[in-house]
Amino acid sequence: MAEVTGPPTRPPTKRSFDQKVIWKRQYNINLDYVTCWYLKAMQFFAHSAGRWAFVSTSSACQGEPVATLWRPILDAGWRCRFAHRSMQWDSEASGKAAVHVSIVGFDKAKTPKPTLWTYPEGGQGDGTPQSVVRINPYLVEGPNLLVLKRSKPLTPQLPEAAFGSMANDGGHLLVEVDEYQEVAADPVAAKYLRPFIGAKELLHDEKRWCLWMVNLDPADVGHSAILRARISAVRDHRANSLSPTTSSKMHPPQLFGQIAQPDTSYLGIPRHVSERRRYFLAARFQADVICGDANFLIPDPDEFALGVLSSTMFMTWQKTIGGRLRSDLRFSKTFSYNTFPLPSVSKRNYEAICAAAAGIVAARLLFPGVSLADLYNPLATPLGILKAHDVVDRAVDRAFESRSRIDSIQDRQKVLFRSYAKLTGQELLGDFS
Repeated sequence: MAEVTGPPTRPPTKRSFDQKVIWKRQYNINLDYVTCWYLKAMQFFAHSAGRWAFVSTSSACQGEPVATLWRPILDAGWRCRFAHRSMQWDSEASGKAAVHVSIVGFDKAKTPKPTLWTYPEGGQGDGTPQSVVRINPYLVEGPNLLVLKRSKPLTPQLPEAAFGSMANDGGHLLVEVDEYQEVAADPVAAKYLRPFIGAKELLHDEKRWCLWMVNLDPADVGHSAILRARISAVRDHRANSLSPTTSSKMHPPQLFGQIAQPDTSYLGIPRHVSERRRYFLAARFQADVICGDANFLIPDPDEFALGVLSSTMFMTWQKTIGGRLRSDLRFSKTFSYNTFPLPSVSKRNYEAICAAAAGIVAARLLFPGVSLADLYNPLATPLGILKAHDVVDRAVDRAFESRSRIDSIQDRQKVLFRSYAKLTGQELLGDFS
């Protein structure tokens, strides 16, 4: 499957220049600007005791940049003395942005015990303080452990994820609802008409189609005014693009700019879902349904990937270490998915996870016409759906050698961090008590 390339490199800004000067070889484009002050604070207190804290965008303690920021902090002997987990920054300004921040403070003392403030989902409302033994880089109670992105899944039994196909077409290969009848009425163009799934279509059951011409018969273009007009429009769009990857001769105008469509049934995964969801929403599609790049996709002929991603264990990992957009959860193939520390699964348990995932599919089919977003409304998820996920949880939990139900998020975090440390050979700095 082809990997989607990103947009052309943006010219350096004053902010990025400053960050490169401060971080030097450790510079990471995903680090927030405020992290420069973390590094400067450590340099200021390099030869003396001190206490320091910053209000930071929540990304400082979420996702892939955490390891880059926190490694020098931990190596220098600093501990997290207190932390306010992600909360929505409020102000009286008109047109204010919904900014989510964390407040993190450090010292090198042994006492008092750290205080961790947690907030309701969405980051709104009053925080609740808790005295804990240790606050780790992801601002949860637990040992200091750093999760590093990977190019392949940590567990070989998990199939590899990829971005969906990117049209890069100026909208001319996509067919909206009000355009469908016209395209479908053209017998030549209709041969290439396929259902298209973006994030909105996946979550809200909206309808959209595309012209998928990977096996285009050149003679058909001459027989269809619709194909001629749309292909010409794509050619013009790409010819006027400043991006060398968009205007490349390697992307014929009848094709999507980047193609990643599998030839088997697959799991479609939206890039972002609300943190209020109890499970990370994903859905299965057949190979003739084209997956757009607002989603990730995973070839999943036996429903194993659906079972794993639909589990509470995966959602806990995603919420604990994964990146976010504001407060929404951001799926990342190299980080939250490839690092998921699922131990090797026995044949018997593998089959149990697949069977449990099939139960989720069957439970969803009892509600035809109801979108995933509505079906998984946190306040109104049908009992049959919840029971199907409970079966998945029992099967996935057994893969972590858990013989009993794991009910609390804290217990799941312990299991996940220990498994990650074991699978990566990383030493846990400190314990859970």
